[in-house]
Amino acid sequence: MQKKGLSGYWLKVIAVITMLIDHTAATILEQMLMQLPEWGPIDNANWEQWYVLYLILRGIGRMAFPIYCYLLVEGFTHTRSKAKYALRLFVFALISEVPFDLALNGTAFDMSYNNVFFTLLIGLLTITAADYIREKLMVRTDGDERVIWKDVLRIVLTMAVLLAGGAMAELVLRCDYGACGVLAIFALYVFRERRVMGFALAVAILGVLSSTLEFAALLMLIPIHYYDGTRGRQVKYFFYAFYPVHLLALALICYALGLG
Repeated sequence: MQKKGLSGYWLKVIAVITMLIDHTAATILEQMLMQLPEWGPIDNANWEQWYVLYLILRGIGRMAFPIYCYLLVEGFTHTRSKAKYALRLFVFALISEVPFDLALNGTAFDMSYNNVFFTLLIGLLTITAADYIREKLMVRTDGDERVIWKDVLRIVLTMAVLLAGGAMAELVLRCDYGACGVLAIFALYVFRERRVMGFALAVAILGVLSSTLEFAALLMLIPIHYYDGTRGRQVKYFFYAFYPVHLLALALICYALGLG
């Protein structure tokens, strides 16, 4: 019998809640902190209390992205059409860009920093290419010089694909999390059979290459451990749509409050 635990649905619920907390702090609270002196007298101790709250909320928010990366690899493993999966990510990346820019950049369109759907899309394309190389150059026997060179070629091509994916995310599209996000997705792909290790490695990559706040996501090792491999309740497009909708809502709240 399959061990009962958390389904993919509940991992997505955790991801959207922590993401909402993170983006609320990154939009409303961050703008409030920047404008508090303009609203009236405020002492340093009071400002620091608000700043500590801001850091706590952003720390909670660090748990969202690694979960999305993990679920991306799960989706890659089980999807019947990787092409449709990639197209879906691309469409929502385009839909989300204006709400993302309004909420986090304060402008309707800014290509200098782009939303996380682009990161997930590039990560998916990277592991798809790596998986294709693995299948085509799989080493099944030992002791043959041709097999050894085949294995070397597989490693070289895989690293080239990973570097290309990272460069695309970091230098071309300037995605949220950039190259380290693609590397985290690749780590989860490599260790997909050992999910706890893979998740810990992905968080470590983000913590070292992005921000030490990312290490807060290690708390998510608990729900990852109890993930039972099932999809759970199916409300797929709700979780896709939540990203642009909540960003647009936060942008409107900031506008109504006179922030930004």
